[in-house]
Amino acid sequence: MLALRILAFAVGALLVPGALISATRTFVLARAAPDPIVRATFILVRKLFRLRIRFLNDYEDRDRVMALYAPASLLTLPMVWLTTVLFGYTGMYWALGMPSLRSAFTASGSSLLTLGFSPLADFPETVLSFTEAAIGLVLIALFISYLPTMYAAFSRREAMVTRLELRAGSPPTGPEFLRRLKQLEMLDDTKQIWEQWESWFVELEETHTSLAALPFFRSPQPQRSWVTAAGAVLDACVLSMTALERPREPQAELCARAGAVTLQHIAEYFRIEFNPYPTPDHPISVTRAEFDAACHRLSADGLRMREDSEKAWREFSVWRAQYDTVLLALAALTMAPYAPWSSDRATGVIPGRRLTNTRADSL
Repeated sequence: MLALRILAFAVGALLVPGALISATRTFVLARAAPDPIVRATFILVRKLFRLRIRFLNDYEDRDRVMALYAPASLLTLPMVWLTTVLFGYTGMYWALGMPSLRSAFTASGSSLLTLGFSPLADFPETVLSFTEAAIGLVLIALFISYLPTMYAAFSRREAMVTRLELRAGSPPTGPEFLRRLKQLEMLDDTKQIWEQWESWFVELEETHTSLAALPFFRSPQPQRSWVTAAGAVLDACVLSMTALERPREPQAELCARAGAVTLQHIAEYFRIEFNPYPTPDHPISVTRAEFDAACHRLSADGLRMREDSEKAWREFSVWRAQYDTVLLALAALTMAPYAPWSSDRATGVIPGRRLTNTRADSL
């Protein structure tokens, strides 16, 4: 029996720091630090949600259900940590001499929830009670302070996604972005535009790797997504550099590189496999026929295209290969809505009808 109590104390002494470390990685550590408890929680909740949407055929219905996935997972995390602490201290109380596991569980719950209805017999148990009560309060305080930071980052992200709908249509596409810039006579001065999106990508990398739940928070409108927005901006950037007849655009190159690196780092956080250094002949999901069709449409809309289409295609392929795999993988992971050149070819995306927005398409 003594050996069993010692083992119970050791297990409890491991469970409690494990919960604290998990909460610290999630709420305090300002860097990407994947945690097994958080990962397991999100995967389990995701499986439950996938069972719920399994028989829903309409994308808007599935989107309405999946909009609750990230909040539900986030609310589950404190419960998982508190439960881990509860059972960890239960083992330690029992190891210190509590007559039964039930009495140890009661003492642990009384201390963790600061109820104080369970009397404690001696000093070691009192010390455990104080530390457990403090841990419970710290976990709840960390969770409450975490929410404003996350929702502030979500608001900044969605402001740019909404602005893109006016500039690139719904669903957004790179060619449509360039066509509307031409219509608005903004195509000759795009430096500020690419600077804004470079800053958006930089913040996106920081927030979507340090705030674990944020990538799964869906946009307020079902046809919008940060993933498809990122894909449209990157495609517009790369098409502008490779297909249009115009001087070199250093800011566009910086924006495209920032976007590719951002998507790669987010993919690394979620353990998505990809080649960070693709070769020039690396295959991409966009076909030559799709590229030529986009170029023909841009030319018909009055944009000056490069005469050497073969060279333009090769350069486009090299740039697109830097983010092609991770873009499609993130579209599948987040169940992004339909958008050409991104979620429309992402494996794992549940098929659904195409969403359109007549107000955004009317420009």
